[in-house]
Amino acid sequence: MTETDPESTEQMLSRIGSDVPDPGEMGFDDPSRFLNRDIQWLEFNRRVLFQAVDPRTPLLERVRFLAITARNLDEFFMKRIGGLKRRRDLRLGAQYFETLPPERQLDELRRVVVELMELQRRCFRQNVLSSLIENGIELLGWDDLTEEEKRDAESWYRANIFPILTPLAVDPGHRFPFISNLSVSIGVMLRRAGETEELFARVKVPEVPRRLYDLGDGRRFVPVQELIEHNLDDLFPGMEILRILPFRVTRNADVEEESEDAEDLLEHIQQQLRERRFASVVRLEVGPDPDPRVLKLILDELDLDEMDVYQTDSLLDYGILDDIADLDVPDFRFQPWRPVIPRGLEGDSSDLLAAIRSGDMIVHMPYESFDATVERFVEQAAADPRVLCIKQTLYRTSGDSPFIPSLIKAAESGKQVAVLVELRARFDEARNIHWAGKLEDAGVHVAYGVVGLKTHTKTVLVVRQEAGGIRCYAYLGTGNFNSKTAGIYEDVGLFTADPAITEDLVTLFNYMTGRSRQREYNKLLVAPTTMKSTFLDYIEREVRISTPERPGRIICKMNQLEDREVTDALYRASQAGVQIDCIVRGFCCLRAGVPGLSENIRIHSIIGRFLEHSRIFWFSGGREDHLDGDFIIGSADWMYRNLHNRVEAATPVENRGLRARLWEILMINLDDHRQSWRMRSDGTYALRDASEFAEDDPRMEGTHARLMRLTRERTESDG
Repeated sequence: MTETDPESTEQMLSRIGSDVPDPGEMGFDDPSRFLNRDIQWLEFNRRVLFQAVDPRTPLLERVRFLAITARNLDEFFMKRIGGLKRRRDLRLGAQYFETLPPERQLDELRRVVVELMELQRRCFRQNVLSSLIENGIELLGWDDLTEEEKRDAESWYRANIFPILTPLAVDPGHRFPFISNLSVSIGVMLRRAGETEELFARVKVPEVPRRLYDLGDGRRFVPVQELIEHNLDDLFPGMEILRILPFRVTRNADVEEESEDAEDLLEHIQQQLRERRFASVVRLEVGPDPDPRVLKLILDELDLDEMDVYQTDSLLDYGILDDIADLDVPDFRFQPWRPVIPRGLEGDSSDLLAAIRSGDMIVHMPYESFDATVERFVEQAAADPRVLCIKQTLYRTSGDSPFIPSLIKAAESGKQVAVLVELRARFDEARNIHWAGKLEDAGVHVAYGVVGLKTHTKTVLVVRQEAGGIRCYAYLGTGNFNSKTAGIYEDVGLFTADPAITEDLVTLFNYMTGRSRQREYNKLLVAPTTMKSTFLDYIEREVRISTPERPGRIICKMNQLEDREVTDALYRASQAGVQIDCIVRGFCCLRAGVPGLSENIRIHSIIGRFLEHSRIFWFSGGREDHLDGDFIIGSADWMYRNLHNRVEAATPVENRGLRARLWEILMINLDDHRQSWRMRSDGTYALRDASEFAEDDPRMEGTHARLMRLTRERTESDG
């Protein structure tokens, strides 16, 4: 296989397994009509891995995608494997609608992961490394260095790494050391001079800011791990080093439990973080040909068996590739994109609240500026003396979040500020605890949400005293209030002063902070109360109005699709002739294209430069003009957890001009033949066939490039 042969690359990554190879016809009594969530998650990661070998992707971005694929796999083990192992050990059997018991599912997942790791290794060895070398960038081993380079490397190692290292012996007087999650260690078997007893020690590869040693030209690097391995004599003087075994552990992050008392939730989450740090190990990664005795010692100490071991002759931690992906070589990177400031909001003095009063607005990130819209909305509200109250939800935010200083400023100036901080946002708990404390210290009313539910909705409410009385302004988005991810995640958000929507938002905040029992809303779809039933009603309406001459039509865009009841509703709609396109970036448990069940459903997945994150739903309603259909945006995927176990909000978009923008987004996604994948009936995916299109056809441009171009052109024409 060569890099310049995209057909062989696609073939190599064309499929990594499916729970039903050839489904044929199936009905509603067949549990295999639902694809396995975890297999589908790995199928998604295969599509991400393809970006690392696709020659159309700039070289350093391919390096980045390889690191992203590895991080995705880390997260998969942390989130999913521990729960399955627990079900297996407790003999709980298969989950509802799951065809495989947990022990069989673990076996199948291991098979697919091993295959995916092999593809990852081949991508690294045969595609990425060779392409880097061709372009003068090298990742070297110790033996590749000249004697002079080794001396220089040893000097750097002695000054920068050696003082950090702490070799830990294991013997009757020293217990096996704690191995932190996702850390790389070097297991060392030693022997004292003149003795026969073999001793074990562990050396942790330190988590230093840069994990690659630069040979001095910014183009040739050696992993820090290599320097440690070849200088172990410095750590064990007078000892004979017999064998070494690099290894890496992954710990279970599925230790979450709900608290019955919101006041105790902070302490509960802090305890959960402590437990996660010491949670059981679910994966052991080792280098090639591990010594059996060293491996057995580690397995015994970590309470693992051979099925938990994953062996590779490639990198143990692909995260070190980030240092290479960050190299300042513009020719090997995506062309820089600077988000555009929407028309009328240019300049620091622009009045966003006045713009919202004149009509609803939509912002589309990362094509349009997050800081000039969403950040400015809260910043201006905090500084406005007529603003009486600001309420906001925070699920995930960045480490240097601009929202926190604005909210603190508002509270210190006498405004009433209430913030819903979701402490249970997976892997962001510590940061959210920190921000909650900062906000409380400034006098902000901080709540931790509704008992038994995660607060996932992305909303801001501003209450302002105006000449005619109090007016409310709202922002409802599909993405987190995170300045960093807003530059790489695709999301949409609605600014509105519609009294019906802002009244709903007042009610929703009362539900989240005050335990109100409100179940009816004017326009908002709210989970876990009205959202799912409303979506099901929309789907059923398409069934009722569908005829052979004018079939019903549904287009939906989301991150994941998993809810069984919604899936069955879509199957029934397909059987009634409704034409359905689902744009699902991540895993999808609906099986598309099955005769008699879902032949009218198409599943698309867009993978590329930006992470598709928006949730947009459109239902035709039988109207001739697509802009007269129902458009809805919100924070929830069609997953059981979003529709039942989270506080979510979705809003209709009623302005015709804004509907046209949402329709454009959906159509560009569906037209994409550059970075779009289509699900086969067996649950695997294939890149869409583009052989019939010329290179300058817009469908070959790709969703992200096309939207960047259109956004830029609109701005230039406005100017």
